Amino acid sequence: MEHAETEQVLEDVAFYRTLIVNVIFIGKEQADDWVLVDCGISHYSRRIIEAAEKRYGSRPPKAIVLTHGHFDHVGSAKKLADHWNVPIFIHPMEMDYVTNQRDYPVGDATVGGGLFALMSPFFPTHQPDLSRYIHAIPSDGKLPFLPDWQVIHTPGHTPGHAALYRPRDGTLLAGDAFITVKQESSMAVFIQHQHVHGPPAYFTHNWEEAEKSVQQLAALGPVTAITGHGLPMSGETLKRQLNELASNFRELAVPKHKRKLH
Repeated sequence: MEHAETEQVLEDVAFYRTLIVNVIFIGKEQADDWVLVDCGISHYSRRIIEAAEKRYGSRPPKAIVLTHGHFDHVGSAKKLADHWNVPIFIHPMEMDYVTNQRDYPVGDATVGGGLFALMSPFFPTHQPDLSRYIHAIPSDGKLPFLPDWQVIHTPGHTPGHAALYRPRDGTLLAGDAFITVKQESSMAVFIQHQHVHGPPAYFTHNWEEAEKSVQQLAALGPVTAITGHGLPMSGETLKRQLNELASNFRELAVPKHKRKLH
């Protein structure tokens, strides 16, 4: 098993990369009231628990928050919730996908960009049943165990995709609303060259909503962003590239053959 340890971004925000996707830890080291955001791919529960124990000891999180229900964000959710016996929160519009009521659309290999896009039709679309643990994020976007954070509905990549934002210091946990690596390309994923990109194209099925969500997040002027895929970004580079994506979303993010439908 690989050495599992978080990488700190801020004093109370860290992340751990599960092969291709990040899980995020909100809470200072050894804090009693920490929260896990997203759960990575399946078979990573032991490594996520190890990373958590190095940061927080044996203290369980107050809750797990999911930005959305795709396989690479919920794969280890059930085993983690079983281990810690904690609630899982997700936007109401994602609920059917994580309670075996609906499956996500099959990945679209025609979007181009590299190996991951070509492989996407084989990615899981039927997710684990989280009915035992799952709760809907309140309509006001407030969670009692995250008083400084606002959950923002950012549809497009999925119907109930959500991001988390902390106004006091401009910290944004963007999920897959935008990312900082070209996720369609396996080479880009493993090299991890930082640059703001639109959501993973092979799993994004509503580009009009995706554009509005990026524009909504860019308008916040985030200082630091941790995305579902890629390395954290901050400062003027983040703001400049995110604003460029928001202003030119059609050209920069939407696959060419889908722009006529946009």
